[in-house]
Amino acid sequence: MNPNQQKNKQETQARPMFGGRGMNFEKASDFKGTMKKLGRYISPYRFKIYFSGFLAMVASLMNVVTPWLLGLITTAVADAYKAGLFQNGQAPVIQIALFGQNLTMGELALWIAGIYLLGAFLNYFQAFMLIGTTQHLTYQMRIELSEKINRLPLQFFDDEQSGDILGRMTNDVETINQTLSQSIAEIFRSITMFIGIFVMMILLSPILTLIVLITTVFSLIAVRKFVKLSQGYFRKQAASYGQLNGHIEETYSGHSIVKVFNHQAKSYERFSSINEDLYKSSVKSQFISGIMFPVQFFFGNIAYIAIAVVGAFLVLSENPAIAIGVGIIQAFIIYTRQINQPIQQIGNVANVLQSTAAASERIFRLLEQEDEPIERDELKKLEHVKGHVVFNQVVFGYRPDKDVINGFSAEVKPGQKVAIVGPTGAGKTTMVNLLMRFYEIKSGSITIDGVDIRNMSRKDVRSLFGMVLQDTWLYEGTIKENILYGSTDKHDLDIEKASKLAQTHHFIESLPGGYAFSLGENGENISQGQRQLLTIARAMLANRPMLILDEATSSVDTRTEVLIQRAMEILMQNRTSFVIAHRLSTIKDADVIFVMNEGNIVEQGNHQELLDQNGFYAKLYYSQFDDK
Repeated sequence: MNPNQQKNKQETQARPMFGGRGMNFEKASDFKGTMKKLGRYISPYRFKIYFSGFLAMVASLMNVVTPWLLGLITTAVADAYKAGLFQNGQAPVIQIALFGQNLTMGELALWIAGIYLLGAFLNYFQAFMLIGTTQHLTYQMRIELSEKINRLPLQFFDDEQSGDILGRMTNDVETINQTLSQSIAEIFRSITMFIGIFVMMILLSPILTLIVLITTVFSLIAVRKFVKLSQGYFRKQAASYGQLNGHIEETYSGHSIVKVFNHQAKSYERFSSINEDLYKSSVKSQFISGIMFPVQFFFGNIAYIAIAVVGAFLVLSENPAIAIGVGIIQAFIIYTRQINQPIQQIGNVANVLQSTAAASERIFRLLEQEDEPIERDELKKLEHVKGHVVFNQVVFGYRPDKDVINGFSAEVKPGQKVAIVGPTGAGKTTMVNLLMRFYEIKSGSITIDGVDIRNMSRKDVRSLFGMVLQDTWLYEGTIKENILYGSTDKHDLDIEKASKLAQTHHFIESLPGGYAFSLGENGENISQGQRQLLTIARAMLANRPMLILDEATSSVDTRTEVLIQRAMEILMQNRTSFVIAHRLSTIKDADVIFVMNEGNIVEQGNHQELLDQNGFYAKLYYSQFDDK
């Protein structure tokens, strides 16, 4: 880790919820601009998306038409009964006029059934087509994000949380997927249904339409009040959940420390306080959000009563300007039930679009990051690596306004074991990062066997080094697979030989399954020291021309450290090796020691020469044994 690396603090952002269901209402800083970018991004799929929306609109219009057709049947039956056609005890053949054609009641019923079936098919087909399209789009988006991450410079990851990057790859992409597969069609469907229902109601009866609109407006106003009131409590609920999870994770991950310091009572007191806040906010938020449905139900019932009463007067009215058939009352009752749905869906979609814009903004921000500098033309490749490394007046800074390496110059001869020591923040790891081209230098040059590493591909430069870090990294898989990481061309005998050199063979054989033993996430089912040994075996198997060891034996016991040091001596023979060390006793046999401070070499020489100088290195060395 570089000394200037800044870690963003993890924050728990409380977001309001709607109707008892968690919904992300995070807003984008530039909603219009982000949605335009998203529109351009999905433009190759626009025909399928628009066609799917068109099918949703047609299906919605069919749902709007059917209540009217059902009302025609009801009106025709009522008129036939009023005309006395049912008095002979036989069901009469009732003719219904529709678009200039006379249909029997049975024929119209078949038409209605056909419309329902066709609407269901259109909804299924548009959903099938839209889901396939959005899945392919998000599939491509994940590929682009993955490729982008591989092209980003290491400095990007210094400034970003790994959890935040993971969230963009998973949650944000999934948010866009759900929006495109569900909300886009819902927008077309809801707007079409709302307009269609409103037009049909006006055509059938303006008076009943006014009743429906009045009750709907009052319902929406009441629901909006409750939503605003409940959102505050949902925010508190989300914040309490975050505090409770954090407290539980801290307490139970460090339960032994809690018990050692007899902090159980304080911990329980803190838990009870957070739990009480969570209980109160949850009860209030769920109670208020639970009221919304009864309120809508109440205004819906008011609308039904008003439609029935006023509709009855209109049916009995002899004024042809306002008189209606009895079937229109039935149609209006269905429309009253239907009209609230598109209004609510449009409101929900508006919130979802805000969340989608926020997710898209985060994804596009990642995709628009600058890639690693492009490789130079006519790249060179070393065929026979000797390991002659020269740093010539290297200047580098993690930030443009501050340099941490100032005119660093050094020469490492082929086969030398170079130890790099110095206080924290002196630039030891930074120097190695520059050598591996994890970062690009500001000025100066770094050459390997006379070739500037900027004239080599990053892949070729990194293939020259084997590396063992203090922080082990293992992935979920077998021990064999982890040792083979980066050396897939090696065989079982090579793995066993490298493991024996790294002093790992004995403990591997003692595990169930031996080399086929499955490691958990980051090797959590073995000890830290054993994880360190496996990474050393991995480096030994790779057998690269040069080595970088960053406190490689820091997590093993003294006896194992001695054995590993012997193995390292064998491994480092005829190889240029860079050893970053804090325990200076481990690098006494180094050919040359670079003593670094404030981004430059202040002393260099072997162990005894530096002690004889009685300078900075001597102070560091003797401080390990100074009780004062």
